Amino acid sequence: ATFPVVAQEKPAEIIAAQIRMQGYRCDDPAQAEHDLKLSKPNEQMWVLRCANATYRVRLIPDLAAHVERLD
Repeated sequence: ATFPVVAQEKPAEIIAAQIRMQGYRCDDPAQAEHDLKLSKPNEQMWVLRCANATYRVRLIPDLAAHVERLD
């Protein structure tokens, strides 16, 4: 499966919206970096930088994102 939504121009805002729905706080999402080393065919890994925190987010189709706070 692919992530057509994340492929758009503003992945930081899209991923921030996803983790907010799961109860994580992300103020002012500034940047989302696609981590190609940690990504797999059906799991895309991103590092999301927000004003208040930085998160590692694993996106898996049809499942909740796995979110890990990095700072």
